[in-house]
Amino acid sequence: MSIKQLKSFEELNEFVQQPGKHLLLKHSTTCPISAKANEEFQSFVNENETTSAAMVFVIEDRPVSNHIAEEFEIKHESPQILLFDDGKVSWNTSHWKITRDSIKEALNA
Repeated sequence: MSIKQLKSFEELNEFVQQPGKHLLLKHSTTCPISAKANEEFQSFVNENETTSAAMVFVIEDRPVSNHIAEEFEIKHESPQILLFDDGKVSWNTSHWKITRDSIKEALNA
């Protein structure tokens, strides 16, 4: 399954409200730490093709990024990954803690 880029509140809401588990990466295109987190995220999704995954570019789509922090009451960080399970955030982490193994562990918890 490919990684969908979310650019609007409508796309975000549609993604989050799907039943089941979904991964969302908040990614900064100017940050080397975020570049590494994105590599880990991309690698995980490529190895687990049935995983539902999306990405928000925090600089380019700042209103959507800010909305995530406000709507789900999770302090904004970048990079940051969130696991949605039936519309609610069940796990999140940021920076160097975003690894293929941490994502796998969160999905299997």
